[in-house]
Amino acid sequence: MLLVGLPLVILTGLLSYIAYGPQFGQALPVDVGWLRLPGFEWPTRPAWLYRLTQGVHVGLGLVLIPVVLAKLWSVAPKLLSWPPVRSVAELLERLSLLLLVGGVLFEIVTGVLNIQYDYIFGFSFYTAHYFGAWVFIGAFVVHVLVKVPRMVKGLRSRSLRTELRTSREETRPEPLADDLVAVAPAEPTLSRRGVLALVGGGSVLVAALTAGQSIGGFTRQAAFLLPRGRTNGEGPNAFPVNRTAAAAGITAEVVDQRWGLVLLGEGRVVRIGLDDLRQMRQHAVRLPIACVEGWSTTQLWSGVRLRELAAVAGVSAPAQAHVRSLEREGAFNQAMLQGNQVLDPDSLLALRVNGADLSWDHGYPARIIVPALPGVHNTKWVSSIEFRRS
Repeated sequence: MLLVGLPLVILTGLLSYIAYGPQFGQALPVDVGWLRLPGFEWPTRPAWLYRLTQGVHVGLGLVLIPVVLAKLWSVAPKLLSWPPVRSVAELLERLSLLLLVGGVLFEIVTGVLNIQYDYIFGFSFYTAHYFGAWVFIGAFVVHVLVKVPRMVKGLRSRSLRTELRTSREETRPEPLADDLVAVAPAEPTLSRRGVLALVGGGSVLVAALTAGQSIGGFTRQAAFLLPRGRTNGEGPNAFPVNRTAAAAGITAEVVDQRWGLVLLGEGRVVRIGLDDLRQMRQHAVRLPIACVEGWSTTQLWSGVRLRELAAVAGVSAPAQAHVRSLEREGAFNQAMLQGNQVLDPDSLLALRVNGADLSWDHGYPARIIVPALPGVHNTKWVSSIEFRRS
C-alpha cells in the first residue's frame, strides 16, 4: 500500500508546486536552490486537473495515515532494539531510518495542521513542507532500493488467502530469524486478518470523512473533517471561501461607486467601469475552484473573457498577465497568469456566480476564474490586469 500510495502523494504534491508557477516566483518557497523542479506550462485542460491532483494529494495522504502508523507499529521491535547500533553499517541504516520515519511523520503532522488552518508550529509551512518532502523522498528511495529483496521475500512467504482464514488462536509469530520479530513475543491479541481489517477500516473511515470535500455533491455532508465546514449558508454565493473580505480589509469604502478595472497593455492604459464590464459580451461556464488544502467546489461563473480584455488593452496574444487585487496585504494579493491561461476560452473576469452578483467574500465586484488554476491564484477583488507580450 505504501509502495504505491506514497509515490502518488509525492508526485501530486510536486505537481501542486508546479501549478503555482515557480517560473514567476510565486510558488513557495521561492528559492529552492538545486531542488528546483523542471518548469512547464501548467495546462488549463482538463478544467478539473488541479482539483484532481490536489484532491488526491490531500485525500490519499490522509487515507494512508493508518497504514503508516501500522507500518511503524509492525517494525517497532527493530526501531526499539538495544543497543541501537552495533556496526558502522547499522549506524548508516539507523540514520536513513531516522530520515525516513522522521520525514514521513513531519510531512503528515504539518500537512494535517495546514489543511485545518492550524499553524501552531511557528514557521513557514510551505518552506518546511517542501524541503521536508525532499528529505523524505531521498530516504524513501534509498530504503526501497535496499529492502526490495526483503519485500519480495515477505510477500512470497505467506498466502494472503490463508491469512484471511486464520483466527487469532491459530496466529503464530514470524520466525525468530526475522530481525523484525520480538525476542519473546507475547500471545497474539489480534490476528493478521484483524490487523488488516483494523487498518483498512481506519483508512476507509478517514476516506469517508474527507473525500466529500473534493468530490462534492451529497458526499460533502459526510466530510466531517472539511476545514471550512459542510454548509455555507443559502443562496447563489453559499460555497466555501479561503479568505473573507473582512480578513482582506475589503470594505464598501474600498470598493465604492468609483471602482474601475485598469487594463494595461504595451503603451496603453484603459479604465473600464463596472457598468461597462456588464455591457460587454458575457460568457458563462461551470468550473471548479480548488484549494491547496484539498477542498474544492464547482459553480456556474459568468463574466468577460480574459482574452477579450487583452484585446481591449491592445495585446491580442499575451504571453503573461499580471493581476492585482484591491487587497493591500497578503501573500496572494496578486498573481501572474500564463499565456495559455489568459487565452483559454473559459478564463474569465467573473462578475456573477450562479446567476447572482459576487458576494463580498467571493470577490465583488470582479474576480479571476481560470480552469485548472490553484484557488488562491483566482484573484478576488481585482483592481488591474497588465497584459504582457513577453
